[in-house]
Amino acid sequence: MSAETSITVDVVSDVVCPWCFIGQKRLDKAIAASGDVDVHVRWRPFQLDPTIPPKGMDRREYMLGKFGSEERIRQIHARIEPLGEAEGISFAFDAIKVAPNTLDAHRVIRWAGAAGEDVQNRLVRRLFQLNFEEGANLGDHAVLVEAAREVGMDASVVETLLPTDADVDDVRNEIATASRMGITGVPCFLLEGKYAVMGAQDADTLADAIRQVAGAKARGELETAG
Repeated sequence: MSAETSITVDVVSDVVCPWCFIGQKRLDKAIAASGDVDVHVRWRPFQLDPTIPPKGMDRREYMLGKFGSEERIRQIHARIEPLGEAEGISFAFDAIKVAPNTLDAHRVIRWAGAAGEDVQNRLVRRLFQLNFEEGANLGDHAVLVEAAREVGMDASVVETLLPTDADVDDVRNEIATASRMGITGVPCFLLEGKYAVMGAQDADTLADAIRQVAGAKARGELETAG
């Protein structure tokens, strides 16, 4: 595949964002529909709520504090569930008992990126599944280590690094960079670092954006694009 038909998509997301899970599924479909464009995906960190304590919070109490009532929470879940089902996601919101701080999950995602694009993609998919379909606590180091093992990472290294401050500052700096870029919600898809597609757009919209940017790159237009 030539460089002219190869583009990079940076996905700014948080693993506890249901729309990001839907966006990941739609991105997969978009890539499959993008013809001969060679799409390289990189996952970038974002925290919906960095103020959650490291040990996490009771999710029900957290959601009540955020949305005010059980009825409002049910309405939000009822809106998301059929959209997830259409993408093959079985959201099990009632199974989620802990609202985690996702900083450590993002650190592991960062390390997965160093192990290879496919490894990082597999890890992000697994973390989405663990949180939304299995109700696992993504703030639990044992959960993160096992997820790393499942996708082919060196789990012993992950287990050793997680209790340390390794890459904490780097992940926080990436999150701050996203904020400076004006990213206030996720998912956000950054194509070739120049064009942003905001939100969990449908697969056709994403595929069209991928083809357009790939075409512009092939014509040498990206350097002068605003």
